[in-house]
Amino acid sequence: MAEEERNVYGGRLQECGTDPVTGFYRDGCCYTGPEDLGSHTICAVMTDEFLAHQQSVGNDLITPRPQWQFPGLVAGDRWCVVAARWLQAHQDGHAAPVVLASTHERALEIVPMDVLRPYAVDVPDDPGSLL
Repeated sequence: MAEEERNVYGGRLQECGTDPVTGFYRDGCCYTGPEDLGSHTICAVMTDEFLAHQQSVGNDLITPRPQWQFPGLVAGDRWCVVAARWLQAHQDGHAAPVVLASTHERALEIVPMDVLRPYAVDVPDDPGSLL
């Protein structure tokens, strides 16, 4: 993936997670491209509530799917989630925390920054330092 990929702050996109390895391209980052029809661009920190909600709406993030290099997730895992699925969880009152420095700027096409910001974790006091 290109190094010019940007996060929601406009800075260089940071790694989301490698244990388990996340990302549409399974490279640890929430990179996106034309093949990523779901826009796996939000770096979310899984919670039991978010995982249960996703399962209830037909998006099972708990069950391992080795054929898709998917290990199954547990609370505390960082995972690049589909922006529309995260927004649905937010609207239903079950959104997961978000690592903004690791959330791709294309997520803003679906979820406004003012909706993401209250869920931010691991963000320094001066977000400008991430640029």
